Amino acid sequence: MPVKILAVDLGRVRTGIAVSDPTGFIASPIGTITQRDTDLLVKQVAEIANQQKVTEIVVGHPRNMDGSCGESARLAESFAELLADEAGLPVKLWDERMTTMSAIGILNQTNTRGKKRKDVIDTVAATLILQDYLDSMKEKQK
Repeated sequence: MPVKILAVDLGRVRTGIAVSDPTGFIASPIGTITQRDTDLLVKQVAEIANQQKVTEIVVGHPRNMDGSCGESARLAESFAELLADEAGLPVKLWDERMTTMSAIGILNQTNTRGKKRKDVIDTVAATLILQDYLDSMKEKQK
């Protein structure tokens, strides 16, 4: 059964978006949305989910290193609830600890700097969140 999943790396200014292939095997970046208004952002992400014909959405859950939830985690939880209502799809929170650090490492390796780096870091993070989620789903199927 085809499973296409959208991932969201929620940020205060920029939000990264990635999508899986229809087999649920590979995550690919879509882009970044620059939107500070939560209601408008929810609508924009729901519209992308509709356009991409996804079956579920994964939202990065930025827990603290000790596993506790801070302000950013609570914002992600609230966003996920609003998005589930707007999109009419299942929305799961996925632990994204270290994702931004991994994205920075990738961008360092590719020598991506300055404005270009700011423009893509959230998209790279969303792609990493989604790939981690997809990989965990494959492990469960073994």
